[in-house]
Amino acid sequence: MSAREDTSAGHAGAASTSSPSGVPPGRATTPSAADLFVRCLEAEGVEFVFGIPGEETLAVSEALDRSARITFIPTRHEQGAAFMADAYGRLTGNPGVCLATLGPGATNLATGIGDATLDKAPVVALTGQVRLAGMHKETHQFIDVVDMLAPMTKWNTRVHDPRMITEAVRKAFFIAAAEKPGATHLELPEDVMAAPATGQPLPHNPVVVIEPDAAALQRAAHLIQTAARPLVLAGNGVVRQGASMALRDFVRQTGLHVITTFMGKGVIDADDEHFLFTAGLRAQNYPQGLMGRSDLIITVGYDMVEWPPSSWNPDGTQRIVCIDTVPPEIDADFIAEVELVGDLGHILRQLGALLWNKPVATWEAPPYRKAFHQVLEVGDDDDMPVKPQRVLRDLRALMAPDDLLISDVGAHKLWVARLWEAREPNTVLISNGFAAMGFALPAAVAGALALRGRRKVVAICGDGGFLMNVQELETARRLGLPFVVLVWSDGAFGLIEMHQRTRYKRVSGTRFDNPDLVALAHSFGIEGMRVQRASELPSILKKAFAARGPVIVDVPIDYSENDKLGIDLWKLAPEVWPSL
Repeated sequence: MSAREDTSAGHAGAASTSSPSGVPPGRATTPSAADLFVRCLEAEGVEFVFGIPGEETLAVSEALDRSARITFIPTRHEQGAAFMADAYGRLTGNPGVCLATLGPGATNLATGIGDATLDKAPVVALTGQVRLAGMHKETHQFIDVVDMLAPMTKWNTRVHDPRMITEAVRKAFFIAAAEKPGATHLELPEDVMAAPATGQPLPHNPVVVIEPDAAALQRAAHLIQTAARPLVLAGNGVVRQGASMALRDFVRQTGLHVITTFMGKGVIDADDEHFLFTAGLRAQNYPQGLMGRSDLIITVGYDMVEWPPSSWNPDGTQRIVCIDTVPPEIDADFIAEVELVGDLGHILRQLGALLWNKPVATWEAPPYRKAFHQVLEVGDDDDMPVKPQRVLRDLRALMAPDDLLISDVGAHKLWVARLWEAREPNTVLISNGFAAMGFALPAAVAGALALRGRRKVVAICGDGGFLMNVQELETARRLGLPFVVLVWSDGAFGLIEMHQRTRYKRVSGTRFDNPDLVALAHSFGIEGMRVQRASELPSILKKAFAARGPVIVDVPIDYSENDKLGIDLWKLAPEVWPSL
């Protein structure tokens, strides 16, 4: 029986008067498999385990409680726990860990596990399970979680013997963090975890660095040097690898211009003259625009799951140099002439050395920033609802370059992707490969924990996604974590309405009513504010940033501006195109 069914306990995870092995508390016992398991987590550098306990994980919970290095964070839903582990993994580079019991607890983790795998975030998910002897038959709350999670993890297994713990934990963490990162999963049957066990955590072996061969580097340098209109497409891999500085040095040396994916935002400063724009909005005509007129695309840390090659190379004829941590996925629209596989920063430095003092074609960059401001900028009027552009402009003015912005999924994500001027890598978290609504609020909890108050944390949510994991406000209040959630309220699933209007000229099945979000915040014991006039947004944000705990700001938003997101980039700066 899981914690959610335990009606005899006052709260989830309340233990009985005896241990899982039947030994009264306080009596010396042989270390259990759960004790060894937790020592292995400590050896992996785990700081936090996010989750909800259950009866089948009592031994693990007890061992975690005795750990001096690991803090267990009780969340209010397993999905929130998985998203917290996901965001923690992205921000630190170390696998985030989430824990759930069997059955419904495990299934509730699945969305966050899928998000981690498709968005390349290192996560190790732990789930309880019935005793081994109950797995061959119909058993209360038993489903085969290992089989269920296999398609959405890089690797997973059932820990069916205490002797496999040290190897299984080391393997789970190694695979989760290895390029390209993602989720792994360990299932922990309750009788295995309660059994006696001995052993020591396994040491970490040095990571083998793959080097591209000299001929491939020379070939790539030649293609770049002889191209007339080369461009760089930089993605999430640059963030994961900490290769932003190497990329910035490379483009300054060569004069190349950079387009980023959503999750690559910040790898080059939005103020840098070499930055063009963030790509990925399907409505815009990339193949006939700048990318289609380029004669060489140099992809760096590009994850196809974010933005498929068919969106920018539909006929498969574009010349490509692929720089990545692993060989690229087989895709008819992504056939690279040269593949440089290994450490991204090292490859960029090697390639830069080969191009040193050699001419590389540079072509006049279209003035996208000026064009964006002309088409999308708004003034300082007090019109309500507030325009999305204005919210992002006022917020950017109050946040430092290394402060953290987290976007949920919805129309607001497109505005963040298009207009948020990211200054540094890993300062914008977006669920994009999986595009999971409900991501931002739990991610803000993990962000505030990981950054320990050193930087501001802001989550932007639509009113649809916000209520999907609103229960984690209690987790944030309990932990006293300072962050701000801007809820862009329009009483609808605005992104779907945008697509419905484009395709069918009408909307259906998208409208809903919201609770009073300020009163809702107060019911959680936190501060809530509502924007009444557009001009008061800066002062409200300043007040929210000064709070010691989480703050909800309700911003009525004008999504009639969404049509501007579909403007063809190629037409934004027409005075430049004749020269291309």
